[in-house]
Amino acid sequence: MARLTRRAVTGGLVTGGVLAASGCGEIARPFFSSDTHSSDYPTVEAVRMMSGLLEERSGGRLSIRIYSGGQLGSERDTLELTVFGGLDLNRVNLAPLNAFAPETVILSLPFVFESEPHMRAALDGAPGQAVLDALEPHGLIGLCFYDSGARNFYNIRRPIRTPDDLRGLKIRVQNSDLYVSMVEGLGANATPMDLSEVYQGLMQGVIDGAENNWPSYESTRHFETAPFYSLTGHVMAPEVLVMSVRSWRKLSEADQALVQACARESVPYMRDLWDARVSAARERIIASGVEVNEVDDVGAFADLMRPVWERFVRSPAQQRLLEDIRNMAGSEDHA
Repeated sequence: MARLTRRAVTGGLVTGGVLAASGCGEIARPFFSSDTHSSDYPTVEAVRMMSGLLEERSGGRLSIRIYSGGQLGSERDTLELTVFGGLDLNRVNLAPLNAFAPETVILSLPFVFESEPHMRAALDGAPGQAVLDALEPHGLIGLCFYDSGARNFYNIRRPIRTPDDLRGLKIRVQNSDLYVSMVEGLGANATPMDLSEVYQGLMQGVIDGAENNWPSYESTRHFETAPFYSLTGHVMAPEVLVMSVRSWRKLSEADQALVQACARESVPYMRDLWDARVSAARERIIASGVEVNEVDDVGAFADLMRPVWERFVRSPAQQRLLEDIRNMAGSEDHA
């Protein structure tokens, strides 16, 4: 099989295939899907599982050909390809969606979720569906959410127990206005930096710390240079699997329903893989001698984020979504 390249996609080899020529009848070729994560990452494994379901239930007519590890470019690049129909499926972070689908910002707000069960219940319920639905006017069909874990602060200086412990620290953040505002609101100095530069930045003292989930803290080896990991759980933003509207509309209603059902069935499988990965990363990190600590009062951190919420929650639709998520906190639905 020839390797699909980004040049091939932009040259129209995908859009010129069977799907593009088939109208709204039944198709018989793989969907092309991109993921920047490695081949063994839980999101990639989940889409692989989804492909198996599709193949089985369509009698071998439908499947997914996955290009992982960023083979087709960055998430922003592949997202553009997906919107224009050059790719059928794409697993992306919420950050590149924030600019044109404001509802996605709500899921990225600091401390919007009280716990992992609260987050999963919201994503599986009406709030999550509202965010997925908000993508269609922008050329994407939101199929499902995948976990990305709770993000925590880590640094080379000291444990973070209160917001005061963050004051003056240079903390690496993604190139995101929301993350910059969050870190500065907590009293630290936000330093946007590519993830690939963080290890060296910590070693050289260019930055004092960063923030990420357990598996990323472990796989990047940042725990080797920043031995204080503080369980703030400040962001639990998920990742999302999307399909090009152009590809979606060429499917029959039956195939649309099949794709949607298989995507949703991949979610619990992904979560099981994710939970196992988090557990393994936690064990390795603790065994390495990293000092892991709970914070004294999560509410003290969350209270400082009210101005951040006010800045990024601008529309009535965003406000309703935020209220719906907050109203689910502590309910029996995710006990």
